Amino acid sequence: QVQLVESGGGLVQAGGSLRLSCAASGRTSSNYVMGWFRQAPGKEREFVAGIRWSGGSTDYADFVKGRFTISRDNAKKTMYLQMNSLKPDDTAVYYCAKDLSPWIISKNPRAYEIWGQGTQVTVSS
Repeated sequence: QVQLVESGGGLVQAGGSLRLSCAASGRTSSNYVMGWFRQAPGKEREFVAGIRWSGGSTDYADFVKGRFTISRDNAKKTMYLQMNSLKPDDTAVYYCAKDLSPWIISKNPRAYEIWGQGTQVTVSS
């Protein structure tokens, strides 16, 4: 099955930026949805952003609109999350995920079947 590996996390001061990458390996289909989720200690995993691979349409959680941008490079099988104007509340482990839907960008983590191991993002004040 497809494997996903996140990278790009780290420590940044409030107001700073990071770019996360999610590289996919293995067999992939032409039409599918990928998304970014995050989980802080004591909280449930929450949707951050998603993208339809074939068409490039996107969706964002309200708390990141205007600050984060999701994109993909089809040739490299890599998804990105550009995070600007970071806040301490953005501190979490960020995961990339993939489902088989060619149409719907779901905000429910249960809709995603393949997950990476996560990358830590820490925003200091």
